[in-house]
Amino acid sequence: MSNAGYEQGGETSGSAFPCNNCGAQLHYDAGVQALKCPYCGQQQPVPASVLAAGSREIPIEEGMRLAARGYGAPVTQIGCRECGAVVNVVPGEQTATCPFCRSHQVLAREAPGTAIRPESVLPFRVDKGAAGQRFEDWLGSLWFRPNDLRKMAKLQDIAGVYVPFWTFDARVDSSWTADAGYHYYVTETYTDQQGNRQTRQVQHTRWEPASGRRADHFDDVIVCASKGLPPDLTDRLQTFNTRELAPYRPEYLAGWRAEAYAIDLPAAWHKGQGHMDAVQRSRCSSDVPGDTHRNLSVNNSFSHVTFKHVLLPIWIAAYRYRDEPYQFLVNGQTGEIVGKAPYSFWKIFFFVLFLVAVVGAIVLVTQRSKRGSSSSPDEVTPAAQEVPARAPSRGRR
Repeated sequence: MSNAGYEQGGETSGSAFPCNNCGAQLHYDAGVQALKCPYCGQQQPVPASVLAAGSREIPIEEGMRLAARGYGAPVTQIGCRECGAVVNVVPGEQTATCPFCRSHQVLAREAPGTAIRPESVLPFRVDKGAAGQRFEDWLGSLWFRPNDLRKMAKLQDIAGVYVPFWTFDARVDSSWTADAGYHYYVTETYTDQQGNRQTRQVQHTRWEPASGRRADHFDDVIVCASKGLPPDLTDRLQTFNTRELAPYRPEYLAGWRAEAYAIDLPAAWHKGQGHMDAVQRSRCSSDVPGDTHRNLSVNNSFSHVTFKHVLLPIWIAAYRYRDEPYQFLVNGQTGEIVGKAPYSFWKIFFFVLFLVAVVGAIVLVTQRSKRGSSSSPDEVTPAAQEVPARAPSRGRR
């Protein structure tokens, strides 16, 4: 099976999408971009009308009222008591570990039907084989890591999970004020250490009040709503092409896990708004004339704000080393990779010792070379020829 987005050995029942040939449950296959039977190989495309339809943007003011609820298919939730992630699985699936931290402290529970339904989804394009190979290549490229890390991590499964995100569109009208600085130079005379009179060019700044306005549009600013993934990794995983979002259909989740969002809409909008504020401040800073500026003040007004709740595909290789969780992520659409791995104290320690030894050897050789050159005999110059003393001349009598 190319997707295998569930624990091996797990069983599923209550097929939501039965195979027309053998009756088994169809799974969405990343390799063929269609539903596929893992037993007889029968394929069934996702309805073309669904693929052609556009994703709906919902005004944020009416979001909580207009958003659909539930997932459109029976699901069971697995809650991790260690990292807090809540993962939706098909009813009957048996799992004993959390895909985000590999903890065994998981608890099954019924999924509430009140959660906002995903509006759009990016289907998996990178299959499990390609994601696993990227994980092995990444491990092999690491330096200063424990010797047993690669062997240990190979034993861990890599799981495909649809991770929840919110996307926001907005128009932002910004007004700014600042002190614009213009550099100019004045020739000054000074006395150097030798007592000589010299001249030099000294920079000064002339400050003038400045102000301006600008309007910008933000499209699909994404905010991760996961609780199972560390923010320092998800913030680096930003190559999703949201132009390829497809309207949500439960068929895409067949055979895969989907995490329930842990950051709700108001909190996510607050974070997305903060991102837009920071971008606008940088843009307004570039608009200030002159050579430099100070006291920049930016006022942003947001309008035409819309959102989508989307599921984005991520392959997760979660492994534990000395009981600490580490994650390696593969963008299931583009193949981009990010990850965290433990460092080996002893490898770093011995490498530092090696560098100290090399530096010490270089210093020792240099000192010996200097001593050798200073102790070499001076060049002998030929002795001056002795001139025989001339007898004093006798004067004539």
